[in-house]
Amino acid sequence: MHIDLTGKTVLVTGASRGIGAEIARAMAGSGARVAVHYSASEAEAAGVAEACGDGAKTFGADLGDADSCIALWDAVTASFGRVDVLVNNAGVAQAVDDPSMDRWLAVWNRTLDVNLRAAALLCRLATDHFAANGGGRIINISSRAAFRGDQPEYIAYAASKGGMVALTRSIARGFGKQGIVAFNVAPGFTRTAMAQDFIDQYGEDYAVSDIALTRLTEPKDVAPTVVFLASGLADHATGATIDINAASYVH
Repeated sequence: MHIDLTGKTVLVTGASRGIGAEIARAMAGSGARVAVHYSASEAEAAGVAEACGDGAKTFGADLGDADSCIALWDAVTASFGRVDVLVNNAGVAQAVDDPSMDRWLAVWNRTLDVNLRAAALLCRLATDHFAANGGGRIINISSRAAFRGDQPEYIAYAASKGGMVALTRSIARGFGKQGIVAFNVAPGFTRTAMAQDFIDQYGEDYAVSDIALTRLTEPKDVAPTVVFLASGLADHATGATIDINAASYVH
């Protein structure tokens, strides 16, 4: 099977590294033009865009700020004319390392702002855009934590990812007649820079002991599924969640 995304524009948030960077490169490898979003890692994002080629561009935005989310969408559509696929991949996973209520609330607010509110805002903008332009596809990168929960210090992360699942399903149910489909991809523990704090705290052996395979999931294990969902070959799976977690949680 050959997936050809030639002529399609894809916005990938959090694309400067990890899963997002691998998704961006994989989309470009199938012919798509990629908008590479980053928050702080401008140089890394530029490297991803260069690897993508074919007119890929970088776009910086702090997704914890609502106005910046809107400005990001406006900048991408102004630059490329249209977007065909939105991949909400950006996220933060902050541990509550201080028992104070102030710290708990700060982590909660930042996590929900970046992981859920930003995704919801971009989905809102995307559905308006797609409805006016013959349809489109949304792929939200959630987590197994949305279904099985997480360690107590990462409760905000799990809650934000659970909200993303409900967001995806609601879009799928509500916008299908307008040619808009939405999917949720739920990776398990994946070897990324964001996961390094957990590895440092609990050890890699602990992470591997929780899965059915012999090695940790890598970003390259997630990206092909996202490209497939972007292709249009799986549109009748709209609303579905695809588990990529080495059988550490199967729902």
